[in-house]
Amino acid sequence: MTDGSVTIQSVREALAAFPDPETGRSALELDQIRDIAVDGNVVSLTLALTTHAAPLWDETQQALEQRLRSRLPHLRAVHVTRVVHPRPAPRQGEIGVTAKTIIAVGSGKGGVGKSTIAASLAVGLKRAGCTVGLMDADVYGPSIPHLLGLRGQPQLVDNKLQPILCDGMPVMSMGFVIQRDQAVVWRGPMLHGAVTQFLRDTNWGDLDYLIIDMPPGTGDVALTLSQLLPLTGAVVVCTPQDVALLDAVKAIAMFRLVNIPVLGMIENMSGFICPDCQKRYDIFGSGGAAREAAASGVPFLGDVPIQLQIRIHGDEGRTAANFDDAAVAPHLARICYRLAKNLAENAARQPATPSLPSLE
Repeated sequence: MTDGSVTIQSVREALAAFPDPETGRSALELDQIRDIAVDGNVVSLTLALTTHAAPLWDETQQALEQRLRSRLPHLRAVHVTRVVHPRPAPRQGEIGVTAKTIIAVGSGKGGVGKSTIAASLAVGLKRAGCTVGLMDADVYGPSIPHLLGLRGQPQLVDNKLQPILCDGMPVMSMGFVIQRDQAVVWRGPMLHGAVTQFLRDTNWGDLDYLIIDMPPGTGDVALTLSQLLPLTGAVVVCTPQDVALLDAVKAIAMFRLVNIPVLGMIENMSGFICPDCQKRYDIFGSGGAAREAAASGVPFLGDVPIQLQIRIHGDEGRTAANFDDAAVAPHLARICYRLAKNLAENAARQPATPSLPSLE
């Protein structure tokens, strides 16, 4: 290319190692970069990305364009047509949940807003364009239905429980099965059976992400999940003060003990911004989760402030409205982005091995 002109071959060479954010493999080899055309020094192409990587779509397109500009100095313009690349989710575990990424959201103690964060993660990923399911495994205190304003009882169709839908997102919870004033008094085997049934017998569909809201503390559910499913990992929620961090460390140790990777920590109730004077008050302290994450060698995904509207939206069953609140939405969106980004970076470090068709 002595004349410095741009060719289809030079474009392919520049993008040969450009990774698909979901798998870490070459997007060109996966035919996710296609329809390459060159007109003079102007390139046009199609970039196909999966809904699993939806939070990273804009960033991935920008990275592709930057790579072309840096490696093809005579390039004048890049025109990218972005489309959705369909990639079915694999069946996970013996119970056959069809999901690409399964994330448990846990905490070392109650009262840290774990269920609100779990619901927000699910809603945030869905709003970004992912296909998401939300399972409430907090059998003793199922609050997901209330936080999302959901009512009803799952119906059995073709031997499958039909989950309750939240704006199209499938949700399953013990809260749909028992009366609101009824207490669940179960030992481990019954707990194991309920979690197994929710996973095995629910018509979850084909999911990018299944978010599981865990019971607080360290107990039977984590062990059950580790036996039933190859969990992608866990997210630990805590508040900034030392007493909460001590329990969060135990939660991290529990997940590691049952071979569930810890994907990150989230600091909830991290400071209060006075709406009248805009002064910040660190009621429970600040930055404790970030420090503990660094000490434990796990990513810090972000913090969420104490905000009156979070409580109001939760009480009203409108947790999704937090993403329309200017004081809260950036924090939640950033956490969802960092979670997706970390998963993409993990995939880039260990690209998925292409599966061969069964010979049976």
